Parts: sequence; C-alpha cells; structure tokens
Amino acid sequence: MTFLRQTSGALLVCAVPALTLFAACPAMAQSQPEAETPTHAFSANVSVATDYRYRGLMQTNRRPAIQGGFDYSHASGFYLGNWNSSISWLGDSNAEVSAPIEMDFYGGYKGMIGTDWSYDVGVLQYFYPGDYPAGYTRPYTTELYAGLGYGPVTLKYSYAPTNLFGFADSKHSWYVDLSANVPLNVWGLTLNTHVGYQKVQVANASYVDWRIGLTKDLGKGFALAVAYIDTNADKAVYTNAKGRYMGRGTAWASLTKTF
Repeated sequence: MTFLRQTSGALLVCAVPALTLFAACPAMAQSQPEAETPTHAFSANVSVATDYRYRGLMQTNRRPAIQGGFDYSHASGFYLGNWNSSISWLGDSNAEVSAPIEMDFYGGYKGMIGTDWSYDVGVLQYFYPGDYPAGYTRPYTTELYAGLGYGPVTLKYSYAPTNLFGFADSKHSWYVDLSANVPLNVWGLTLNTHVGYQKVQVANASYVDWRIGLTKDLGKGFALAVAYIDTNADKAVYTNAKGRYMGRGTAWASLTKTF
C-alpha cells in the first residue's frame, strides 16, 4: 500500500527587485504611486511535469502528469484554493481501483509578523474520485497545517486526524517540512531546497524525503523548475503492484503557467 501528492511543491518565482528599478530610473519612480493591495485576488495555474512526486513518492509511475488549480485570496490574509493532478498510484497498487485524478481543496489564513516573519495556518482535504472495491480503505485524507517562515526559510507541520492516504488505522500521522527558496539574483533563478519527515502510524511506513533544485522565471507567467528528489522509504512498503519502488531517487522537471 502506498500514497501521495507533490510539489511538485510550490514554485517560487522572483521578480527584479523594485529597489533596483528605482535606482536606475529615479524620475519614473517618483511619478508612479505605490500600488495598493487588492481586496480580492484571483489566480490560476497549469503545469506539465515529468512525474508527479509528493513527499518524495511517485504518483504517476514515472509518467508525465498534468496539473492545475485556482486560488482566491483576501487582503485580510484569508485564502481558498483548489489544485488537481492526474495520478495512477491507486490503480498501480490495486488493479480493482479506478481513480485517475487527485483533487485538493484548502483554505486558511496567512500573514506577517513584523517585516521578516510569516505564518500560515489552514486545512487541506485530499479527494480521489473513482471506483473502489468493497472493504477498501479510501485514500481520502484531511490535514491541518501550520507554518512559520523567516525570510526564504519555512518550517511547516501537517497533522492528519483521518487515515492517511489509504493506510488503514493510520490516524494521527503527521509530516514536518523544512524548505528554503532562495533568490540567486542571477538569470531569474531561485534555489529550492527541502527536507521532510513523514510519520505514518503504521509499522515501517515512516520515511524521510529531500529535494534540491532550481526554478527559472521565464517571464509572462511562465516558470521552469528542475530538481533531484529522493527518499529513504522502505521498499517493502512502497513498491507498487507493478514492481516499481515509489521512493526511488529521480531527476524531475516541470513547466508552469500562472494566470
């Protein structure tokens, strides 16, 4: 039995610092009023990825994935969103299951503490519409999360009051994620690093995953990401019915368009 969803993880795209623009064009800076934060903001995104990896584990059996979502945010810090991806891991682990799509629904509140610290709290529901045999433990999962950031570094804790991604009797599992997205100030590149620990309340199912990569801002809402992803997940637990080890290290890439 296996699970999961990625990052690909969020992509961080860095714009040219406003201070640099103002220094180069002081007259233009003086004539432009400061932009106000809109009360309501909507955005959408669509991606193609070489593989869908979530918390290090493959979700599409080493095949490409198409992904996309929608987000709403309020100036107060409140937000709602939906994200979706093609998957195959459920059918790869049980031929009687037909569930080719993951749908995530989330909402929360985020803001700043001073000028350097940030916080984010919310709830995330993973939903896998499809057909399941009688007696099958549904993979539907609810997680509560809280994150604290300082500059480009974020520490996030996610707790599942439900069973976790189809593991029977796995309530109260949790995941801790330490990530850093550091603008390199060259060629529009951002360095992406991550290490996480997934605690599963099932014997031998807990593991560590890690990732290092780069994101390139291509302009006009496009971003290209590349990374190396790996885990130390137990092969006996995370090998699917097709004989593929889901936690195997891999090179990964995605192209995202944000609207």
